[in-house]
Amino acid sequence: MNFELLVIGTGSATPVLEHNPSAYLLTYDNEQFLIDCGEGTQFRILEYKVRSSRIRHIFISHLHGDHYFGLVGLISSWNLNQRKEDLTIYAPKELAEILTIQFKHSHTFLHFKINFVATNPNEPLLVLDNQLLSVESIPLVHRIDCCGFLFRTKAAKRKLLAEKLPENFPIPYIKMLKDGLDVEDELTGKIYKSEDYTTIGTPSRSFAYCSDTAYNEQMVSQLQDVNTIFHEATFVESELKRAEYTNHSTAIQAATIAKKANAEQLIIGHYSSRYKTLETHLTEAKQVFENTHLALEGVTYKL
Repeated sequence: MNFELLVIGTGSATPVLEHNPSAYLLTYDNEQFLIDCGEGTQFRILEYKVRSSRIRHIFISHLHGDHYFGLVGLISSWNLNQRKEDLTIYAPKELAEILTIQFKHSHTFLHFKINFVATNPNEPLLVLDNQLLSVESIPLVHRIDCCGFLFRTKAAKRKLLAEKLPENFPIPYIKMLKDGLDVEDELTGKIYKSEDYTTIGTPSRSFAYCSDTAYNEQMVSQLQDVNTIFHEATFVESELKRAEYTNHSTAIQAATIAKKANAEQLIIGHYSSRYKTLETHLTEAKQVFENTHLALEGVTYKL
């Protein structure tokens, strides 16, 4: 099944024409998960021809405007389009109050239900667990409460080699084989070994989204062996003092986290508006972690 990330916005707080504010769309199978929702996200969704009706879960890392100012507009547009399907938002608890006030004073009455799951900035929290995947929050270090999100797909059951089985093989036995269990035919005494009649299913994949954060080795244990990490890289190393002052990271620091976590690949983004090109970000990160990619808007990355 496809597991991929569409980059919608890579900018930081100060708006620039080159970069839209933070927003990313994670797709797994036919489900889509919006991660952060900066100003103008709904326009980029239209531009990239995203079927937004599939978005049933939105994850907001923190309440700096470049990460959520597009949310009210997106929800309002869905409401105008007569959306009926429930929406679940995972975010700092204060966002529920913000949305309530916005809709109250605009006399907006939603045609669909919003479920709200509050994140905990102090410890990891399992916020979603369904048949497809699980999501844990990742406590980050920023100027206000902030959480990243760790997505893990569920490993698929073993795949049946149906052509090897006799006709009319009992369905309960098929289920046992796919669960990795051996089966004994009570009539014949024959043993059907799972490894002989099935193949390994799709293994679990993982993606960690680490939005605005200072360099934080405490999260390495939670990120250990993650397949792909997105980590903010607001600054290059010459602005290390600025990164420390604002609780952001440099490209080298992002790469160091990926290396310590033994990740497979790193995607960096959330670029400061002071940079006209991103070559130095990529060069510096690759010195530490070779399999680093720049987050480029409109590009889809396989996870």
